[in-house]
Amino acid sequence: MNDSPSPAAVNSLAKIHGEPLTELPADLYIPPDALEVFLDTFQGPLDLLLYLIRKHNLDVLDIPMAELTRQYMAYIEMMRANKLELAAEYLLMAAVLIEIKSRMLLPKPVARDEEDSDPRAELVRRLLEYEQMKVAAGRLNEMPQVERDFTLARVWIDPVVVERLPEVGVDDLRGAWLALMARSLANRGHHISREELSVRAHMSRILRQLSGHNFVEFNELFNAAAGVPELVVTFLALLELVRENQVEISQPCAFGIIYVRPISSLTAI
Repeated sequence: MNDSPSPAAVNSLAKIHGEPLTELPADLYIPPDALEVFLDTFQGPLDLLLYLIRKHNLDVLDIPMAELTRQYMAYIEMMRANKLELAAEYLLMAAVLIEIKSRMLLPKPVARDEEDSDPRAELVRRLLEYEQMKVAAGRLNEMPQVERDFTLARVWIDPVVVERLPEVGVDDLRGAWLALMARSLANRGHHISREELSVRAHMSRILRQLSGHNFVEFNELFNAAAGVPELVVTFLALLELVRENQVEISQPCAFGIIYVRPISSLTAI
């Protein structure tokens, strides 16, 4: 029983409903860029050769050079007929195939081994290596890839976290001042004396008291036994230091203790 395909089936361009198509229909429309798209699917002449070998079930270790060269040149001529710009490597491979085909028509030298005298050996080696690389590349492409199959979650963290304390408002200072006045009235004496109070002197005293500390409580800056005039001058001295950006007033939490810290300690931190 002969299972070999008929010559019409071998030379057919395609099969429609199981019947081989040997000639293109006259009314068949082929887009102008069809062959260009076809050419773009190959990564080079080796890729095209491997496609032809696998398509026609040829043995890569025993390549029929006449048939392979004919198929390859047919594609090249189709591309030329459609005025497609061919890369030089495709034309170079065509020359290599013609050379191998010509060498196989010559008688084999008796002195050389059969393996060394086979002009197809180098082409077969290149095709096998290319096929291995193509299979490996396909396996790598099947692996999950970032930005194609999944996206990495990115979280930006500031290495230096600056603590943001609640701002001290007028009401907070008013409440602290009223508490100082209440304490002063509770400790009020009946000694009458005349004294001169200097805002600058109290500014210097507050800075000395803050020196060496990161912060001091607001109430500690006021002498518990001081009278109202001294409290007023001390409060004015503190406000003047704030205005001159020498100290900062902060409150860790709402309605909490008010702290005073020197600006120099903030710079050191």
